[in-house]
Amino acid sequence: MSTPIAHRAGPREWAGLAILALPTMLLGLDVTVLYLALPALAADLRPDGIETLWIMDSYGFLIAGFLISMGTLGDRIGRRRLLMIGAVAFGLVSILAAYATSPLMLIAARAALGIAGATLMPSTLSLLSALFLDARQRAVAIGVWATMFALGMAAGPVVGGILLDHFWWGSAFLVAVPIVAVLLVLGPLLLPEARDPQAGRFDLLSGALSLAAILPVIYGVKHASAYGVDLVTILSPAVGIAFGVLFVRRQRRLADPLLDLTLFANRGVGAALSLLLVGLMGVGGVMYLVTQYLQFVEGLTPFEAGLWMGPPALAMFIAAIASPLLARRIRPGLIVAATLAAATVGYLLLTQVDATGDRGLVVTGFALVYLGLGAIAALGTDLVVGSAPPAKSGSAAAMSETVQELGVAAGVAILGSLTAVIYRDRIADHLPADLAGEVAATAGDSLAGAVAVAPDLPEAVLHEATAAFTRGMNVAALIAGVCILALAIVAATVLRHVGTIGSAGYAEVEPPERAAG
Repeated sequence: MSTPIAHRAGPREWAGLAILALPTMLLGLDVTVLYLALPALAADLRPDGIETLWIMDSYGFLIAGFLISMGTLGDRIGRRRLLMIGAVAFGLVSILAAYATSPLMLIAARAALGIAGATLMPSTLSLLSALFLDARQRAVAIGVWATMFALGMAAGPVVGGILLDHFWWGSAFLVAVPIVAVLLVLGPLLLPEARDPQAGRFDLLSGALSLAAILPVIYGVKHASAYGVDLVTILSPAVGIAFGVLFVRRQRRLADPLLDLTLFANRGVGAALSLLLVGLMGVGGVMYLVTQYLQFVEGLTPFEAGLWMGPPALAMFIAAIASPLLARRIRPGLIVAATLAAATVGYLLLTQVDATGDRGLVVTGFALVYLGLGAIAALGTDLVVGSAPPAKSGSAAAMSETVQELGVAAGVAILGSLTAVIYRDRIADHLPADLAGEVAATAGDSLAGAVAVAPDLPEAVLHEATAAFTRGMNVAALIAGVCILALAIVAATVLRHVGTIGSAGYAEVEPPERAAG
């Protein structure tokens, strides 16, 4: 049974969606804006391979680590209030990142941006539940929301390319400042305040346990990429899992848990979260590699590479907008399975790319990958948020955002590290014995390093470096494609019981309690 017509949104609510789209797009943009700024950043700050990975994904990992805490905090103090606080922090730290003078300073700034971003993401999504009470309208609104986040991810390389053609790499961070300014002016006028009137106290120990569960796993992945499999690589994830068990046990005992585990009782929610996690891992990791391919292998300028990312962005946009509309007549599981099958074809196309110049094949393959992203981001997010009671919308939004951010960051770390291992193994045999030690170390560490010291390298070595990187990307795309194909099967089977949007078999909400704004 769909939500009563009396609760349908009007012009003010849709204007509120436009305001919420701003920080949503900004957060997506900040995930990828450095992808095309990487060569200029590498030349200026000279980070090594591990520092480069930390610069790229410390933002996403810290968001993932703090989302659960911030989502629940918004339920308690007010989601609009938390959004405003987070916006101010995000703008200030963006300025700090823009003027970073060392890799460690930039890593710290990116981490701080992640913490600030964690206040924004669940706030925007949970406020949508307060604005849009009709199931069909809410699905479209979340489709727009998902589109804006993914569009921000897609626009990151384009924006970065335009700015780098005229300014220094740090200018990519300053895009946040005018967006934050507009949000601070119009947000209080168009967005309602919403909170859980029955929320208990915020449990600091649960917040600490959630971080202790996530961060050791992250460290283990990073350590493995630098040093291979050793005792630390094995123990770090084990420590994270142990703290995760403690976190779950504490949530079950608390009257007001940080994360309401009853939300997982819905099979569709669990399946949707799995779709978002694995799907975003593939997209995040492969996008990191594709943008490097276009610059380092194809030799495109940042602006040119950004333009070539336009067709994938269009594919994602079409899927995210169309899938909620189609889901009014076709079961969401079938839509998701079909688009993920198309994404699998895209990953397989990426396995056929070589180092001689296949930008058309790369862009076509990645456009199909992005087609799958648009559908799972829109429908998966709506299923998670729509299944939660209105008072717990912040917690549900945090769950959805946590798996998405963790998926993107883990994809960069895992597929990026896999590509780096293959690169180092293949390039090691082609570095001349008489090459200067520092040059050899830099070129042997990553393709970005090889390009940075290209004037000091024989042409044959640079060619082997591009071939080694491309081979690593091929293998990463193959692994991602296998996982996405399995995900398509899961979507077709596990989500088969989920009805069309607005039907009795789909998530529905009741009017939430709203605090005075």
